Formats: sequence, C-alpha cells, structure tokens
Amino acid sequence: MINNLIDFYLKSHPVTLGVLTLLSVYFIVLNWVFFYRFFSINSWLEIENSSLESLLLGASTVNDNSFLNNFIKTSTNINKEILDLGMLAATKEATKGLSLLSIFASTTPFIGLFGTVVSILDTFTHIGQSSGSMSVISSGVSDALVATAAGIFVAIFAYTYHQILKRKSFELVSLLQMQSDAVLSRKV
Repeated sequence: MINNLIDFYLKSHPVTLGVLTLLSVYFIVLNWVFFYRFFSINSWLEIENSSLESLLLGASTVNDNSFLNNFIKTSTNINKEILDLGMLAATKEATKGLSLLSIFASTTPFIGLFGTVVSILDTFTHIGQSSGSMSVISSGVSDALVATAAGIFVAIFAYTYHQILKRKSFELVSLLQMQSDAVLSRKV
C-alpha cells in the first residue's frame, strides 16, 4: 500500500499532486464548516422549538433565549416590521456557510478534471518520447483519473452537506416564523 502511494507520487505530474492537495484542503474545510454549522444549528433549533412550544401553551412572548427576543426587547412596540427584521437577521445567520459548500460542490469536479487533463497530457508526452505500448497508456490514464475521482468524491460530500444544512436552516426559519406569527396574534 505504502509502496503504491510512493510510486503514484513519483509518477504523477506536479499539477496533479497540487490538485490532489487542494482537494484535500477543500475536504477538510468543508467537513469543518458542516460539522460546526450542523451542531450550532441543531442547538439553535432546540432553543427555538422550546420557545415555540411555550408560546403555543400560552406564554405571552418568546423565551429569553430565542433569537427573536433580541429584537422584541429593543422595541417598546412589537410590530410586524421588527419581527420581520429579526427573521431576516436569523435567515442570514442560519445560512452562513451554505455558499461555501455550494461553491465547493460545483467547482471540485472541475478542479479534479483539470488535474486529470494535465496528467493525460503528460502521459501522451511520455508516449511520444518512447515507444508507447498499451501498458504505458493504461497506467498513465489510470493514474490521471485519480484526480477526477477525488474531485467527484469531494463534490458528493459538499453537495450532501449543503442540502442537509439548507434543510436545517429552513426548519429553523420556519420555527421563527411561527413564533413571530404567534406573538403578533397575541398582540391583536
């Protein structure tokens, strides 16, 4: 296994190795963003769910820990505009990191493909310099395709993480909207 990795490293084009390094960094970053945002949104969801339950059971306003409480406290007159401002701020906070995951999901296959193309060009250069047989072509192409596979691998995780966080953000904003509607209905 180690010998195969060393052999791959020695045979690969520097651009391909750079592409694999970049994709590794992308993979580390997207995992960090996902897990950080996932756990923070989940804890935020618990707070807002608890606040909504207390509102539905008869409380006159949201819990102290609710995100909307910051906007309700700043105004003596609770109105739709203040709560809408709170909703916009919450939406902005809940969707942090989604654009980065989206960018990673859409660009990593192309980055991997770039590494593959450069490596295949390098293979054809070696074929032209020596008497190329099918074994030279097949080993060069198989090594080249590693970059594309790595790009697709990272893209799958980025897209999946993006969709999970997008859904969690939607749930959170929905809970906040229900709280906002409940507060406004109590006011009337």
